Amino acid sequence: MHASLLIALDWFGIAVFAATGALVASRKEMDVFGFALLAIVTGVGGGTVRDLLLGRLPVFWVQEPAYILVCVIVAVVLFFTAHLPESRYRLLLWFDAIGLSLFAVVGADRALEVVPNPVIAIVMGVITATFGGIIRDILGGEVPVLLRKEIYVTAALAGAAVFVGGQALGLAQSNALLAGFLACLLVRGLALWFGWSLPPYRARPGRPQDGGRR
Repeated sequence: MHASLLIALDWFGIAVFAATGALVASRKEMDVFGFALLAIVTGVGGGTVRDLLLGRLPVFWVQEPAYILVCVIVAVVLFFTAHLPESRYRLLLWFDAIGLSLFAVVGADRALEVVPNPVIAIVMGVITATFGGIIRDILGGEVPVLLRKEIYVTAALAGAAVFVGGQALGLAQSNALLAGFLACLLVRGLALWFGWSLPPYRARPGRPQDGGRR
């Protein structure tokens, strides 16, 4: 049951993140090849970085090229339909929140299969959830989400931590996956709905060069 659920989440997460890449391409009025490129790098980018860091070679989409085909199909569909939503940017944000939540728990679970260390699993969950969006934003000429005043990485961290913590406490894997997914989606969703952000660093006057001595 766990394996089938995880596979379903993985495929769904790929499709959702691919859709966010295609929606960015639509905002930039790219051609169909631009749609496909952004869909692919967004869909598989985070998982590729994760697999490389964990030494899982060849990376997952080389073992299963159908992941790339799914991204291309999503891109082509959205090339012809992306104009239909009234607010593509709002749709992009919510699709991204769902993809973020899915990959936070899937990435953490994949990491636990290789390195049974909770800290590593949480970090890999965050990387899987965020790096595809970072690559998407850079290639799409958008301000990378990490540089915006938004709660994003924090949400992925919360989801991965809840999943890994649930596993450590003996929670069934399917329940831990669901709990982690909902935790991430709740944090990110509330941040989008209410415009929450973490307090930024505020510059302070530096010390005099003489150390303050008079």
